[in-house]
Amino acid sequence: MPMVLNVIVALAVLTGTAAAADKPNFSGEWKVNLAKSNFGGVPPPTAISRRVTHVEPSLTIIENQDTPVGDQTTTRTYTTDGRETTFQANGADVKSSATWDGSTLVVISKVEMLGLQFNDRMTMGEGGKVMTSVVHITSPQGDADITLVFERQ
Repeated sequence: MPMVLNVIVALAVLTGTAAAADKPNFSGEWKVNLAKSNFGGVPPPTAISRRVTHVEPSLTIIENQDTPVGDQTTTRTYTTDGRETTFQANGADVKSSATWDGSTLVVISKVEMLGLQFNDRMTMGEGGKVMTSVVHITSPQGDADITLVFERQ
């Protein structure tokens, strides 16, 4: 019986390790590749960069966008356990939660005062050199989809 228990414990540890290994670490400096991204009819910014600090379950994204109407910096902090967090963007409260769907990080953000919702599905590719955010935006004016392709710097 002790041998069976040891095998069960070993399998449980290995399964937990395999599950953690399936989840990418998004930490790093990232710059959007405008040519590979799709803004779905929305005018693209001049540049977007992200500094990501990811120590599971904590994720912080500092994003800088250069646009024709000025530069914007937003800091977003999440936990990947689905717990709701709130941050400010352009003077509005944004309520967000992040959870894993396999190796995809799903971040849902809501700006209730504007009726906006952003569903962001973040994935890692090309051996950790490319991070892609596929974002579905729901708004009172209709839905939109954008794809942001970031390259590790």
